Amino acid sequence: MNNKKRTGVSFRKDLAPSLSEPVREGLIIAHHGVAVEVLFAGGENCLVRVKRRSGHVVGDDVLVRGEVLERLPRRTELRRRDAMGKVHLVGANLDVLGVVVSPSPPPPAGFIDRVIVAARAANLRPFVVVNKCDLDAAQAFVEELRDTYAGAVSVFPLSAATGEGLTLLREFLGEGHRGAFVGITGVGKSSLLNALCPEIDLRVGTLNEYNGKGRHTTTVSTLHSLSDGGELIDTPGFQDFGLVDISEQDFACHFPGFEKTKEARCRFRNCRHHTEPGCAVVALVARGEIRAERYATYLEILPEVV
Repeated sequence: MNNKKRTGVSFRKDLAPSLSEPVREGLIIAHHGVAVEVLFAGGENCLVRVKRRSGHVVGDDVLVRGEVLERLPRRTELRRRDAMGKVHLVGANLDVLGVVVSPSPPPPAGFIDRVIVAARAANLRPFVVVNKCDLDAAQAFVEELRDTYAGAVSVFPLSAATGEGLTLLREFLGEGHRGAFVGITGVGKSSLLNALCPEIDLRVGTLNEYNGKGRHTTTVSTLHSLSDGGELIDTPGFQDFGLVDISEQDFACHFPGFEKTKEARCRFRNCRHHTEPGCAVVALVARGEIRAERYATYLEILPEVV
């Protein structure tokens, strides 16, 4: 997808479409702020000017007539809330979502859980990618994640630097999935995408020596086709992933480790699974069917859910 010839930008003052111009269906594969890049079925790319806050996002199916763009209905959409409370649309028409983490820098507390909940609420299948498994601390980190998320999501340990573990991830994505990688800056998302799709040659950053945090390298979202099948959206890194429009009931239903709560019946329909009498979830925790560590993390994030 990336090696297709791109047309130059030609913005007209009068954007009213001519009825003589054909309507073409395409896919937004990159968003540059004031323009989006659209890929058509024949392999042609073009840039279409849009308002900076148009609401269009990579993964959108669109109709294009001249330089007028109409978005088609979305099958799925993934949103997140930043630390300032602003809502961001991460991608559209996805079916899987990879949470990329690494031993250095480690994910913030609750980051993986929030992303998994957001993915499930958006009808996406979440999975965890553990990059930098060539580091000394990686084995213990992977074992901890596998122990925490056993039975909840798939975990893919790998090293983008050495190529170890990439085959299983390629096979999974090659089943025809369209997905995105999300993660904090510095976990190696760009390195991972370079390893999966070498022709794109994304710029790779380094960790800040002062605070150990990653440097932003991806500044725009882009969609890439993988040689073994499947598509991936590369997103800019961020340090937070707040939940958007998730009810307390949905939060409990989608929280990793709470899979057994789908059959649980609490005394109160709007039970928050905290201090309410007759709570089936608290009973599951007491019997050891839900791990105490998972329940403690649930309670930590619960106040954020509105």
